[in-house]
Amino acid sequence: MIFDNSCPLLPADCVDISPRGYLTAEPATLFLIGSNLTVYCHAFKCEQGSKMYLDLNNQKVNLSKRVNCTTTIFYLPRVWKPQSKVVCKMKTNQLSAPQVISGLDLRAGFPPDKPANISCETTRSSDMIRCSLNRGRETYLDTFYNISVHRENEILLDLIQNGEEISIPRAILEENTKHTLTVTAYNHLGASWSDPFIFSVADIVILETPHIVKVEFMHDSMSAMLHWNTSESSMRLRPQIRLQGNNNWEQREGVEISEGLIQVDNLRPLTEYEFQIKTCASPSGQTHTPSFKINQKALCSKWSSSVRKMSPGKAPSQQLHVWRTLGDQAKHGLRNVTVFWKPPPLEDYSGELLLYSMLLDNGHEKICPAASSQCSVEAPVEVQGLNISAVTSSGMSPPAFVDLRQAGISESFLVKLAPTADDRTVHVSWSSTVWKDLLYCVIEWESTPAAGLQWKKVAKDLKDTKITGLMAGVRYNVSLYAVTTRGVSAPTSRLVYSREQKPFSAPMLYVWIHEVRRILLQWDELPLDQQRGFITKYTVYLETKDSSSPVLNVTVSGSGQRQVWLDCPEGDLFLQLTASNSAGEGPRGKRIPSQPAVPAVGLVIVIVFIITIFVAIVANLMCWSCVRKRIKQKCIAWGPEWLMDNLPKPGHSNAIRLLMKDDRSEPLFSSTYSDPLLSPIFMISQEERDEVYPTIHVEESQVGSEQAMMETICFTTHPRNVLVEPTGYKPQNAALIPLDEEVKEANEEQSDDPENTEGDRHLVRFEGLPGGFLSNVHVDCSDLSVQHTLGSIEDLLWPKTAETHLLKGVCLQEMSRKEEDEETSISSLDLQQDWTLDSDDTCSSPSSATMILNGGYFPQVASLNGMTLDTLR
Repeated sequence: MIFDNSCPLLPADCVDISPRGYLTAEPATLFLIGSNLTVYCHAFKCEQGSKMYLDLNNQKVNLSKRVNCTTTIFYLPRVWKPQSKVVCKMKTNQLSAPQVISGLDLRAGFPPDKPANISCETTRSSDMIRCSLNRGRETYLDTFYNISVHRENEILLDLIQNGEEISIPRAILEENTKHTLTVTAYNHLGASWSDPFIFSVADIVILETPHIVKVEFMHDSMSAMLHWNTSESSMRLRPQIRLQGNNNWEQREGVEISEGLIQVDNLRPLTEYEFQIKTCASPSGQTHTPSFKINQKALCSKWSSSVRKMSPGKAPSQQLHVWRTLGDQAKHGLRNVTVFWKPPPLEDYSGELLLYSMLLDNGHEKICPAASSQCSVEAPVEVQGLNISAVTSSGMSPPAFVDLRQAGISESFLVKLAPTADDRTVHVSWSSTVWKDLLYCVIEWESTPAAGLQWKKVAKDLKDTKITGLMAGVRYNVSLYAVTTRGVSAPTSRLVYSREQKPFSAPMLYVWIHEVRRILLQWDELPLDQQRGFITKYTVYLETKDSSSPVLNVTVSGSGQRQVWLDCPEGDLFLQLTASNSAGEGPRGKRIPSQPAVPAVGLVIVIVFIITIFVAIVANLMCWSCVRKRIKQKCIAWGPEWLMDNLPKPGHSNAIRLLMKDDRSEPLFSSTYSDPLLSPIFMISQEERDEVYPTIHVEESQVGSEQAMMETICFTTHPRNVLVEPTGYKPQNAALIPLDEEVKEANEEQSDDPENTEGDRHLVRFEGLPGGFLSNVHVDCSDLSVQHTLGSIEDLLWPKTAETHLLKGVCLQEMSRKEEDEETSISSLDLQQDWTLDSDDTCSSPSSATMILNGGYFPQVASLNGMTLDTLR
């Protein structure tokens, strides 16, 4: 074959060119596959400096031999491709691009194999006999088949066909005569002859081919009904089906529903099927004798022509696996119900999953999206259950019932959890009382902290299962429920790790008390996501500043309180804490410094010293009468006015004190005044009062020996009337101070304050004397001596001053203003008695004074007995 100048063989655009030479091949361009070829490239014109190239299927051939400037030989070893193309090119010095000389097509193949397995068949009503044979391997070359039919020495048929299907006219053959069929196959490389096939028409008759009238798919898309018929009615027939859905034929035994109707199961939805049917029969099933003989080896018909039809979508056939959790009862009698489900398997339905439908017992419907696996609904507390279904484009799944009742069963399981070698799996086993009404069990597990609820439905006859998809170092709460006909039981829960890991961190440590040899520690609980296992113990590390000292560690149980007293070395410490579980000890926590508390010895010493000084001062003040007196005066002066009002104290009257044992000791901070008991008071007239209280004349004389010692204030010879306003009886106003102490204290005060000695002086009111005593008494002091006697008052009635005067047994005392003020402040007496002095200067000259006492009763004054001044002192 000469290479044509078609476009694919030219490197340039498709143009008409004149060949510059030709190619030849040995042994030939048609050759046996795997043969070695030799290709000759001849050029019409010799050009200097030219070189020839040969491409085999666009690959350069390296083996070549130059014969002359116009001819080159190329060697092609073992050519295996059935069709190949070679192109010869020349490259010259004048042109940069190579020039095509010519091309050649090469074809390789095999000689035909011997035809085998020849068979022929026909039906009772057919006009043709169809034969088939096995042609053997592919030759890759044009192969022809010569069909020859002869009867004895007579050739009845001799024709050439391609061998795919051999058809012989039935009319040229006799029904019961033996015929011989031979097949000869040949091509360019050789020929082969089949073995003779001897047959008679009666031997090759088969059943009539049935026909498929209609194909109907069922609602579930899993089965189809085939309606068929046949013209064969001489015997009972058994149909057979073959179908093709994925480019592969599959033969099945159909279920014959009735005559002419057969059902095919286990089909896939939304799949285009191609159906064929054939019938088979046995000679024992004949109803009558046919007019010809049936081949015992050919009791089945040929396959019918194909019928194609698309199967519809499939609705889910299984109930959903469902579970639920109940929330707390909400307002208005509603509670939150969360329903979980497993999506239907993909092989259980066809088409598109559209949604999920929840229908409550009260008729309320809740629609949930198709992409979700849980949905919540507010359900009345009286609702005991709901139904949920998956809705697809091909239909709806059967409703699955979700029981909302509580069965009231608790502690029904003994659950054991065991981690497996796989870090993501835990084996769960349980034992329980056998319940006749048990439907199934549900295991749910949730990580801590919560990361989504997972659950699994377990058949009632199983006592163990595995939960997968867990993570190492994460705590899970596993709960087991029993679903019965009476409701759902209470859960039995356990905590588990699929595999424990070392704690991720250490707890926070606090030092509460650090004493010299012990310390109180407390620490926080480690967060669950950092525990990564069940904490079994804590370890406290104690390190001193001395680097040579070993680090002490104390182990504390992980199940106890997170506060502990520990014995520790003296001095400053550094503390660290670790947590441990079954996987090991976690990292050490932050290094905490701690110092023991410093004892307050210096502060105690200072406090004791201050208290000692304070006690000493107070003791000295208590024993120092002068200071004590002044403190008393200051306290009274700075106090409120009501503190100076001395209310009557009858129990401390002078009369009673005279009758009692003389006790001159002065109690500490006790009152200096005594209030006698009230005496009977009688109202008398003015005349009777003048008779009872006569006028007394008292004369005073200066004593030389006493003049140098004190300044005498006396009443002059000129009488001076001292008027005392009548007042009520106030015995508590008497100053009951011993005379010797008063004189001593007065002398001390005068020595301390000289100015007070020379200041203004005035007559002291007769403190302690009643208003009616000594009324209209004239006192003459001219001839008073130092040795005047005093009555039996025994220095109780008269206050003591720096100078003392005796008035016929009555002692008058002169005192300075300052002393009067101090005495008044001390006594705090309100005599409510007015004294009127006729003279402006009480000490200008010796004179007599007239003292008028108006009113009042003084029963407790005793008679005046003579007493010397020395005795008084």
